[in-house]
Amino acid sequence: MSQPEGPDDPERFVRTDSVGVGPHPEPWPDDARLDPELLAGGDKRNVVDGYRYWSREAIVADLDTRRHGFHVAVENWEHDLNIGTLVRNANAFLAAEVHIVGKRRWNRRGAMVTDRYQHVRHHPTIDEFVEWSREHDVPIVGVDNLPGSVPFERVELPEVCVLLFGQEGPGLSEAAREAVSQVCSISQFGSTRSINAGVASGIAMYTWLQQHVLNQP
Repeated sequence: MSQPEGPDDPERFVRTDSVGVGPHPEPWPDDARLDPELLAGGDKRNVVDGYRYWSREAIVADLDTRRHGFHVAVENWEHDLNIGTLVRNANAFLAAEVHIVGKRRWNRRGAMVTDRYQHVRHHPTIDEFVEWSREHDVPIVGVDNLPGSVPFERVELPEVCVLLFGQEGPGLSEAAREAVSQVCSISQFGSTRSINAGVASGIAMYTWLQQHVLNQP
């Protein structure tokens, strides 16, 4: 899947010593996707070069035309600090949506502002999340190292699904375990019992991409 092309010849970007590019040389490109303030002042955002000088709304609209069939969800009963990383991963791997189940507030620092470009939906309870999944015909796949879970390398993930992660430590709640259609695990080889939800989410999303995007003819 190709990245968007930039608004002009990338060699015309004025590189700076910091992240991003400086003001765009005049005359400016005639492109409604571009933000005049960014063209005038430079673009220091953490975005790929193809999106330099684009407005946030234009970037989201373009991403919406290319989003993948998987969603990711995480339980948030104890303000899990991994949620920001999960959101950042969801943006990197172009998830359809992120679902926060439980408390609405979460630590956005780890997201590195990527939540501006990623759809994030809140569900106060597991029951409401399950109701959403049924209404939209999106099966829930739990990710946890529970007894009876199946390693990702032995599972064919649905083309449309939502990958549900539990809290750091306790993992999926009892209510979440009852709601999932299957539980997948990540094979580990060291001494630790588990890996955090931020790391696990990246592995799970990339596994979905390998099965449905990257290894396709």
